[in-house]
Amino acid sequence: MVYFSVTDIRKAMDFPRNIRSMSVIAHVDHGKSTLTDSLVSKAGIIADEKAGEARFTDTRKDEQERCITIKSTGVSMYYELDEYNMSFLHETQFHEGKNGFLINLIDSPGHVDFSSEVTAALRITDGALVVVDAVSGVCVQTETVLRQAMAERIRPIVFLNKMDRALFELQLDKETLYTTFRKIVEGLNAIISIYGEEDSPMGDILVDCVKGTVGFGSGLHGWGFSLKQFADAYTKRDAEKSKKYIEKLWGDNFLDGNGKWSKKQKDDNERGFCKLVLDPIYKIFNFCMKHKLEEAKTMAKKLNVELTTEEKDYQAKPLFKVIMRKWLPAGDT
Repeated sequence: MVYFSVTDIRKAMDFPRNIRSMSVIAHVDHGKSTLTDSLVSKAGIIADEKAGEARFTDTRKDEQERCITIKSTGVSMYYELDEYNMSFLHETQFHEGKNGFLINLIDSPGHVDFSSEVTAALRITDGALVVVDAVSGVCVQTETVLRQAMAERIRPIVFLNKMDRALFELQLDKETLYTTFRKIVEGLNAIISIYGEEDSPMGDILVDCVKGTVGFGSGLHGWGFSLKQFADAYTKRDAEKSKKYIEKLWGDNFLDGNGKWSKKQKDDNERGFCKLVLDPIYKIFNFCMKHKLEEAKTMAKKLNVELTTEEKDYQAKPLFKVIMRKWLPAGDT
């Protein structure tokens, strides 16, 4: 069921500050179309269960057959933010009293042969969602599309995709996964620094996990998160505490068993990102894959995840997928 009407979109057009036009850009096969599915499902255009598999923006027959995007495809969606999340926006970023946003999203090709489609998409949008494979990292076309975005003065945000591959295929430990994420973010910022203008009117456009311009997750499985979501959960949605707490969830901040923070790693402490962000995900993963179904369902209940009668019979990968999708839907990231 679609959560908005044509009337909602028409009314939103009267408030230009509440309109966002975004391009989804990336290297080929890094998961742009599957991630776009999750955003489209958040608007109710496609079912949550189909997100990641429907390839909604691949409208041509040859695109569906080859599983590759050839033409840039746009879709308009309408979202409403709650009062808490509106408090994080600057007063110039929205019209007073209006919490509904019109999102014009363009899914562009990643193949080098269709780079002209990326340029055309960037020229009519305000921002770019750069999707990067968390396993492959920054690739050749990632740098190319970022350079195109810099040339068009487009502000980038990043989503580190295919996190499920790091868990299922590579089976990386938490510290190694954090190091992988950090290196990718540093690599992207190096590219932005090289091709960005020094005296750009856009100001600081480097991506930063603490500032909320980096997301993590799996577009195919339909789940994702940002550090802000975990900071909100741990501070019970206290805006002031959340802004301070989020800084401890990235970088060299270590937490011991007594809840004390330190800047130095010791034998009895663990990095904040690993302990507070990755640890719950790894617990669910281990419970599901080691067939500890009761423990998995108990943890799902603690996370306020309600499983249907059919879903309770799932095992291993399907169970992990449905718990993660309901706990951390990619559309909320």
